[in-house]
Amino acid sequence: MEQNSIQLKTIGNLLPDSFFIPSYQRGYRWTSREVIDLLNDISNFTPKELETGDKTWYCLQPVVVKKQESVFEVIDGQQRLTTIYLILHYLNQGYVEERRRKLFDLDYETREGSADFLKTKLSNKCIDDSNIDYFFISEAYQTISKWFYEQGQVPNFDISSFESKILHHTKVIWYESVGDDSIAIFTRINSGKIPLTNGELIKALFLNSSNFSKIDPEKIKLRQLEIASEWDKIEYSLQNESFWWFINEKENKLSTRIEFIFDLMSNKTDKDDEHFTFRYFNDKFVKKTTKEINANWLDVKKYFQILEEWFSERELYHKVGFLIVNGIKIKELLKLNENKSKNEFLKELNAQITAKVPIDIDELEYGNDTWKIKNILLLHNIQSMLNNENETNRFPFDRYKKEKWDVEHITAVADKLSTEKHQEDWLKDTLKFVPKEKIKPEWINYDKDSFLKTAKEISDVFTDGIDINDISNLTLLDSATNRSYKNAVFPLKRSTIIEREKTGTFIPLCTKNVFMKFYNKDVSQMSIWGKEDREAYLNDILTTLEIFKK
Repeated sequence: MEQNSIQLKTIGNLLPDSFFIPSYQRGYRWTSREVIDLLNDISNFTPKELETGDKTWYCLQPVVVKKQESVFEVIDGQQRLTTIYLILHYLNQGYVEERRRKLFDLDYETREGSADFLKTKLSNKCIDDSNIDYFFISEAYQTISKWFYEQGQVPNFDISSFESKILHHTKVIWYESVGDDSIAIFTRINSGKIPLTNGELIKALFLNSSNFSKIDPEKIKLRQLEIASEWDKIEYSLQNESFWWFINEKENKLSTRIEFIFDLMSNKTDKDDEHFTFRYFNDKFVKKTTKEINANWLDVKKYFQILEEWFSERELYHKVGFLIVNGIKIKELLKLNENKSKNEFLKELNAQITAKVPIDIDELEYGNDTWKIKNILLLHNIQSMLNNENETNRFPFDRYKKEKWDVEHITAVADKLSTEKHQEDWLKDTLKFVPKEKIKPEWINYDKDSFLKTAKEISDVFTDGIDINDISNLTLLDSATNRSYKNAVFPLKRSTIIEREKTGTFIPLCTKNVFMKFYNKDVSQMSIWGKEDREAYLNDILTTLEIFKK
């Protein structure tokens, strides 16, 4: 079973080859800006010594080819190849003819004579506008000539050093397709459906037949199928939205989600280039042996198995999930987990959570401390679920991250009523819950100028007359539910939440407990969120989170 092969090649490695650009591709279209960017990138790159004795290199984007007899058909990367050729051609002009390097051959199928044009007719003094391709090529060559002239005026610029960098310390990701239809590959790459992502490139590393050269062909095929099957299982598991959002603190759009595992293993950061992870794995395949393949694949599976265990085990799921919501990177948690038993790791998680819990929970105020309050309410929900050993439900971190969530007053407060836009609707909805004997005539015959006074009097029927902005009058709620009942009084909010839960809306456990009045043993007043309710609710928060006290 022949597999597409992948490797890193220096530009010097490409010199003996011949390439042609097929007719299904557009011609050369790089502008001066793109040419100068490439020249600057190579010039500014400084090779550094590695512990292995090798040096670092500058990496270009993939070049995708297919061997056609003695020539390589370029499926992707012709713009880079052409520009590299033009730079090397310019550098060659600094030598007498017999000392010039033999460059790779490059021929455009749609331009008869293009190979000869590149070899003999390039000029740094005039633009060839005989056709659109030659125009862009000759313009790029003038740009290269001008760039080297300007660099020659800069102290310390060494053209020999630049030439060494481009030949020996600039590499392309060489992806050679076997068997597939060239146009189909080109279409997939350029439509974005199957780009050459780190995942695709690394997969080619693991399934490259040349890495199994010393064993029986049937064993090669079997091992390839085993890795491919395990690869698909990991990818399938990560396609579970609940799992995916559990391990990601924000939306992460990867074309293949297994790349997330590879990025973790390579310690890739946002500052690294897009093929950093591929190069990390390529470096791990030093001897290209079966033993090496198996060891590297085992490492991949171990990383996945750790994440899968965290997702599957209920306590780990909730505590890891809470920390990720709070901005702790999963890399940090993996570091904490190294060489520890489950109980030791849980102690580390508890310590991390404790650092996120403020000492003065009962003094937090809506507005100034809203973010802290939101974290406390989330943790209260999570720990309340964990405290019930018979509870099997899990907090849906996927919904919490994908949807917008608010810290909401349990019952309306005056400063929010002043912003109420739908005054007539608010009064109409609220008066339904006021006992008839308590309704005042002026509440029905109100005018806009007296709305706030009227609304405040009505709200007081459902409270003890005190505006409360501390955590005892706050709960966690999705924004859609919050908006649906605006600045409603307690019984209207309660009714709305019951109806929304019936239709499948997720209502957090502690929010349900609040509106069912489970925290106060005295439930004779189901329409009022009073002092005793607040005290019972606050006491439950403090008691539940007692284990995280510093």
